[in-house]
Amino acid sequence: MSKLLARIAGYLSNRTLVGVDKVGNRYFTRTEEIDGIMKEKRWVIFKGEEDPTSLPVEWICWLNGQRKRAPTPEELIEMEARRELVKQNVARKLLQEEEERRAREGSSRKSTSAGKTGGPDLKSFVRQFPTASEVVKFCREGEAGGEKAKEPLSEHSEPTGSGSTFKPGTWQPPT
Repeated sequence: MSKLLARIAGYLSNRTLVGVDKVGNRYFTRTEEIDGIMKEKRWVIFKGEEDPTSLPVEWICWLNGQRKRAPTPEELIEMEARRELVKQNVARKLLQEEEERRAREGSSRKSTSAGKTGGPDLKSFVRQFPTASEVVKFCREGEAGGEKAKEPLSEHSEPTGSGSTFKPGTWQPPT
């Protein structure tokens, strides 16, 4: 029990304030002996709600021991300015990509109906299928027997065999 009380008293009296972030979270350090080895303990006391996701990356790195020294206020200001610049660049890039996409869509569509924006171009999709008259014409030509009968396609479209005619990398899917 006395060991526990000593540890609690150590937390309260033997701590050094290292820094404060812009939200008001306070960061502390303390050196203590554990199993004969001096170790540095680092922790944060949150201001308000305890939300670890709100901590700046620089302070997280310091808490985890990835940094030897705590971040300075100048470094924090510089990193915040850099983050803001990156946010602006991303917003600008997204806007530019959106404008390019709209320009491509506008040039590929000849006319758009009023009030409708976006959506797939169904006319070009439907054009790839034969019309009913083309299907009838194709069937009649097949019945005439004027053409040589085509070989049926195999059930799978993967190349088979390893004979002398096989050439790696030349296989094309059937059309």
